[in-house]
Amino acid sequence: MLTLGVSILTNIYNIFLGVIGGIGITMGAHRLFTHRSFKAKPPLRRILMILFVLNGQNSLWEWVRDHRQHHKYSDTDADPHNASRGFFFSHVGWLMSKKHPKVIEIGKGIDMSDIEADSWIMFQKKYLIPIYGLVSIVIPTIIPVMLWNEDLIKSFLVCYVTRTVIVLNCTWCVNSVTHMYGTRPYDKTVLAVQNDYVSAFSFGEGYHNYHHAFPWDYRTSEFGPQNGIVQTLIEYCAKKGWAYDLRSPTEESVKNRVQRKGDNSHYKYGGSNNYDECETRKNL
Repeated sequence: MLTLGVSILTNIYNIFLGVIGGIGITMGAHRLFTHRSFKAKPPLRRILMILFVLNGQNSLWEWVRDHRQHHKYSDTDADPHNASRGFFFSHVGWLMSKKHPKVIEIGKGIDMSDIEADSWIMFQKKYLIPIYGLVSIVIPTIIPVMLWNEDLIKSFLVCYVTRTVIVLNCTWCVNSVTHMYGTRPYDKTVLAVQNDYVSAFSFGEGYHNYHHAFPWDYRTSEFGPQNGIVQTLIEYCAKKGWAYDLRSPTEESVKNRVQRKGDNSHYKYGGSNNYDECETRKNL
């Protein structure tokens, strides 16, 4: 990609795949299906479910269960990617080792009734491997070959392998970086932090301290549409009638939370030169 060993069209196409796949994760799996921060009409739900499959992050059912469990038991042994076990574990180590017994035990009790009521999601769970192979590997690889004569092997390496590695690591940074490097203006009692850098390439998901304080907010931050394309896209879908019941807290509830539990670093209600003592790994 960097040396133009593939055509410019292939590079543009690959970036496009990464963006729509990221939307499938952030807007679909995360904000819609896991936290129910807004509701969507069936066509939009189906589109987001298909876009999610592009990324190779297990079935949607499993993703939602793990993330709901992460929020309910954050940074404990029952958290699938417990950040208190270190950067590597929370980034990718949790997928390379046996699950902690508490993760297995608690996971059985996570309420998944709303997800299991969706026959499309359960169909995807049952036939994940063939669906993933078709949606994430075969179709993305073959389109450049058929439409602009890209080399098959190069197309596979760029449009599947490289894209998958990049998107996976962007997602994992939310589990690792945003539980270690940043400030905690909304809740200093949790490891989740605010991180502008992660937010820049994760469509606004890096404002994680806010998200743990208000997980049901469709915006995942209080910074407005500039927070990322996903908030803008959700609001556009709402105008079109494809999405509805968008949820977000009032300014007063945010202020109360900041003053009651924050580390005094909030841009509006904190004291920028008087942070409370709060470890944020190298004070970044």
